[in-house]
Amino acid sequence: MPVQYSISGTGAESIAASVEDGISQGALAPGDALPSIREAASDLGVNANTVAAAYRLLRDRGAIETAGRRGTRVRHRPATTSRSLLGIDVPDGARDLSSGNPDPKLLPIAATHVAPPPTDAVLYGKPAMSTELVDHARAMLTADGVPADHLAVTSGALDGIERVLTAHLRPGDRVAVEDPGWANLLDLIAALGLSAEPVQVDDDGPVVLSMARALRRGVRAVIVTSRAQNPTGAALSKDRARALRSLLAGKADDVLVVEDDHCAGIAGVALHSLAGATRRWAFVRSSSKAYGPDLRLAVVAGDRRTIDRVHGRLRLGPGWVSHLLQDLSVRLWLDPEVTQLVRAAGDRYANRRHALRDALADRDVAAHGRSGLNLWIPVPDETATITRLLQAGWAAAAGTRFRIDAPPGVRVTIADLTVEEIEPLADAIAEAVHGTGRPSV
Repeated sequence: MPVQYSISGTGAESIAASVEDGISQGALAPGDALPSIREAASDLGVNANTVAAAYRLLRDRGAIETAGRRGTRVRHRPATTSRSLLGIDVPDGARDLSSGNPDPKLLPIAATHVAPPPTDAVLYGKPAMSTELVDHARAMLTADGVPADHLAVTSGALDGIERVLTAHLRPGDRVAVEDPGWANLLDLIAALGLSAEPVQVDDDGPVVLSMARALRRGVRAVIVTSRAQNPTGAALSKDRARALRSLLAGKADDVLVVEDDHCAGIAGVALHSLAGATRRWAFVRSSSKAYGPDLRLAVVAGDRRTIDRVHGRLRLGPGWVSHLLQDLSVRLWLDPEVTQLVRAAGDRYANRRHALRDALADRDVAAHGRSGLNLWIPVPDETATITRLLQAGWAAAAGTRFRIDAPPGVRVTIADLTVEEIEPLADAIAEAVHGTGRPSV
């Protein structure tokens, strides 16, 4: 327990609030240990059950986690903390390859002069989705083999996933997630009070035997990234998708399948979808990575009940996603110049990804990244690797943000790498990995 911060409070809520204040102020850092229940109760002069209730509240809010023999600790990405406090500290002069962002120079929303068309006033009680968005999304998804009879629109992929999960699940339900997987999704699972069941991932997506184990453990939902998986770059192959569909069909009435297609247009591989494999399902396609992170829009297809529940919850909250954003998205999707820019961006990302992966292979360093904006590099020691890279002037993301039970690794974002940087970066990674004791495998 850090000496500079002392927990206070006399009731479960006030004790939990004190810990949250410490996290928000930075006095309690990610990974810091909290006192044991008995120790905290003695220090505060309260019953141990009161402290236990406070810790349960904090776990349910995604602020802390129980780490076995390591005790109770602040989560590496606590859900009660501002995102601005969660990034790594990149020294001045270091090349930042930790963000996972697309290359701003390749975003059509910044490179073109597409303006939103005139939009009639949208008043309360009007349909949540514009006719143009419905028509285009339905045609686009149907062409990709995704049933699109029922559609919703949300403010980005994570918003869509959250609304689908809360439409069917309750705190305590188990959810199968990729491991390693998207850090923000793992945070969301914790914040919703759900229990993450890790599923191993290889280059072709979730491993079938690992998914079968998760299903036997009684998961109520499965979340899968179709392609450009973050952080590994995995993409569902045709054979893997077929095997997973067959496996999930045996749980058709019991399991919700949520599919995340956040990198459509720039993933670099074809889509092999699981949409419709079970009775309850949702397919979420976001615009952010290909067109611009500030274009906060995702189209959600799914079964009628799921989509109806998403619409119903939207009506009780924001009501709808701005039709200005909807109309702008459609105009971008239909513009031939933008389509050409997105295709060129996808080719550039693929070239950078393959070049770095090949350069690392020449140096006996294994790296994964079939698609998307990142490479995942297995390492013996994350801290030592990240430190060595920083000393060499490169900042990568430590794998602990993305892992549950998976072995250590680091994520390197390739989006804005230049050709000239590939070889020196590969040299630095090889030195950092081999210098920690053994080659990457």
